Amino acid sequence: MKRFVLFLLVLTAAVTLFAQVQLPEYRFASGNWVFSGDRLFQNDARARLAKANVRVPQSGPMIYEFNVRYEAGAEDGQGGFGLHIFAEDIYHRASWGSGVSYLLWLNYDENPVTKGIPRGFSAQVYRSYSSAQMDLVESVDLNEFAYLLTDENLAEPVPFRIWADGNTGEVRIYDPTDPDGEFYFYFFMNRKDLPIKGNWVSLRTNGIKLSFGLW
Repeated sequence: MKRFVLFLLVLTAAVTLFAQVQLPEYRFASGNWVFSGDRLFQNDARARLAKANVRVPQSGPMIYEFNVRYEAGAEDGQGGFGLHIFAEDIYHRASWGSGVSYLLWLNYDENPVTKGIPRGFSAQVYRSYSSAQMDLVESVDLNEFAYLLTDENLAEPVPFRIWADGNTGEVRIYDPTDPDGEFYFYFFMNRKDLPIKGNWVSLRTNGIKLSFGLW
């Protein structure tokens, strides 16, 4: 099992003076990304296609762990973030997709315009084909959990843990409110894609300021 703590580079950024420590290759493709302390911030609430690309080999079972904290930007009733996994080729500028990959997306939109996206709190899975083409694979209404979106909860980092198997196509997104990790949402990638491998992970935000740190 390969464990990829998404923001290992946050820890290593503080110790780059040591020759034996090397940062993973990363590109801030769009948006306003900056390191501050032990967190990575995306500070442009107007950026609809903010994206940070991190190079990491992915194959077989993978675990992605990180935490997210809301900073600002959802006053207009819209905001979201997500993670492209198993990305083969990526585009180092603003783009809708991220090469051949799967995008796991958490969304809040009081007036969605895309068919199949519920009003309010929801989650989506997209299959990305290129920088310009993505198809909606699955959409889940999460409004039963909207009561958790309080000022107090949003002020604290929320841990995320994602398990994905590039051989079987199974992806599990664990419930961040369940400390025992017994409950999760899962889906299967397209069998035609299997086995799927990738060299990049792309972190995305849409119309919101967020910060990210270690799980």
